Amino acid sequence: MEHSEVLIVGGGNAGISLAARLRRDGAPGVTVVAPQPVHRYKPLLNYVGGGQAAMADLERPMRDVVPDGCEWIRDSVEAVDPAAMTVRTRVGRTLHCSTLVLCPGLVEDWDATPGLQSAYNDGWAASTYVPGSAPQVWPRLTSLRAGSVLFTVPPEPASCGPTALKPLLMACDHWRRAGVLPDLDVRLVLPAATATGVPEADGILDRTFETYGVEVLREARIERVDWDVHAVTVATGAGRRVLEDVAFAHAVPHYRAPGWIADAGLAADPAPGLVDVDPHTLRSRRHQSIWAIGDAADVATRPSGGALRKQVDVVARNIAAARNGEPVQRYDGYTVIPITLSRRKLVLVEVDRDGRPSPSVPFLDPIKPRRSTWFLDRYALPAIYFRRILRGRV
Repeated sequence: MEHSEVLIVGGGNAGISLAARLRRDGAPGVTVVAPQPVHRYKPLLNYVGGGQAAMADLERPMRDVVPDGCEWIRDSVEAVDPAAMTVRTRVGRTLHCSTLVLCPGLVEDWDATPGLQSAYNDGWAASTYVPGSAPQVWPRLTSLRAGSVLFTVPPEPASCGPTALKPLLMACDHWRRAGVLPDLDVRLVLPAATATGVPEADGILDRTFETYGVEVLREARIERVDWDVHAVTVATGAGRRVLEDVAFAHAVPHYRAPGWIADAGLAADPAPGLVDVDPHTLRSRRHQSIWAIGDAADVATRPSGGALRKQVDVVARNIAAARNGEPVQRYDGYTVIPITLSRRKLVLVEVDRDGRPSPSVPFLDPIKPRRSTWFLDRYALPAIYFRRILRGRV
């Protein structure tokens, strides 16, 4: 049986940045289990869907981002035995560890929206959340000159769901400049009453929707897609509404945690199956040597890439503290939601778990739409991500 001191499941932002941080702190025997050959900086996918980035800007070979001194096992997890502290992989390897960190991310739940995957296959639905379809989004949006177009924000759990507004608002800006916006029926399906739950930001967004003429269906979800006739049934509090002749739908699928988390008894609820952790310490409520961060962890705040910076710091410190019998650190629930309002302006919503403002730069209101925050989100943060975050330096 193979043994590691720290076994990390997941090779995304959470897994790689944590592995790098642990190695920089001198932790021995760090292993990362991840099946994908390519690592992606996912926030840039929305800019691919907005015509401001290409897939090459956000992709790197996984072998180039796995930290030096870490073992990479290119395989997927099939099962976890928390009592034995073992992980079984798809090819049948059994991996034993002293400390287990779960950060596998989420998987698409296509069954939650019947017909949606067929619409993707047919080409009239796509989204920036599904990497294989992201390059199709901007060409399809910019080819529209009239007709009905639909956008959705995914319900929780989802990776920073409100950022799905980026392609919508960048497209509206493009259509307005092209003079075709009045000929388009643009609709948005929101899972909640507001887009972010932060009043100041929601006020700005609502005024932006009104400016662009976007019809907002609130507390709604796509119930069914009749892909062959381009019809979408939306369930709202007031009943069902059928949208016919949809020319294009930027419809984000629902998400859930990998099934092996609930199968291992590590989830509080089998659906969506997030890892049940203390949201302050990020430690499993049931197993003292198991931790979780990222989208698949129930941390009682909206997941985001920006939130991982603090989660990684807390877990790295807490793993060492647990080993040395010292007090653990606490995660305040910080998260960040960057949303473009146009081609070159962005609001940056930074809050803690209770929705209180938590700006990274004191005395500067990040919610105010700024060109500088757009530049930060589009250009500065990707560079910081690949040069520092993935190397455990932030």
